[in-house]
Amino acid sequence: MFGIGFGELVVIAFLAVLVFGPDRLPDLAKQAGQMARKLRSFANNTRDELRSELGPEYADLELRDLDPRVLVRKHIADALAEDDDDDVPGGKQAPDRRVLEAGERPPYDLEAT
Repeated sequence: MFGIGFGELVVIAFLAVLVFGPDRLPDLAKQAGQMARKLRSFANNTRDELRSELGPEYADLELRDLDPRVLVRKHIADALAEDDDDDVPGGKQAPDRRVLEAGERPPYDLEAT
């Protein structure tokens, strides 16, 4: 949970009791729980609204999918999967490719640079 271990959690709880006192701590915990519920419902409503606005092709949309790191990983995985699909089953190469002989240089296109 947020990279916090049991020891750190105990220290935080102890400091909370010292700072706020044992009589106010249950009310603060209740308010924190209510805020967490409101934030969760806000995020769920936002996700549902995005899904409805974007249409049926985005029905499986999750908010974490909008993270740029996730998008890059997804596109890289898709590109790698496409490369795997290009290979012919049985380990043979596609007909337009050929293996270079020993000492043979690959073709070079002067106009491509």
